[in-house]
Amino acid sequence: MLTLLPRLLQQTRNHQFIRSCCSQRPLPVITLFTKDPCPLCDEAKEELEPYKHKFVLQEVDITLPENSVWHDRYKYDIPVFHLNGQFLMMHRVNTKVLEKRLTYAEREASQ
Repeated sequence: MLTLLPRLLQQTRNHQFIRSCCSQRPLPVITLFTKDPCPLCDEAKEELEPYKHKFVLQEVDITLPENSVWHDRYKYDIPVFHLNGQFLMMHRVNTKVLEKRLTYAEREASQ
């Protein structure tokens, strides 16, 4: 496997391609505020599936004692999503908002 990399790099003339594939840029973090059970949260996670390569999903169980602040804030609104610590959406996945904000986050990370 390691012997293939030098040959691949030698054969590839497009250096932009190499930089984009080998980039060390961190992915944006989507935080899902949830609890168990949460059928709407399960549906939302399924809707996020096609985008999972564009972010890291972090789940926060609002029923845990250490998350009481989030429970007080979101107990009637889950699922709630934050992107890089900022509110993104609640109740359902809005793919237009998701795509727009992920694109913006990607641009921010590349600057």
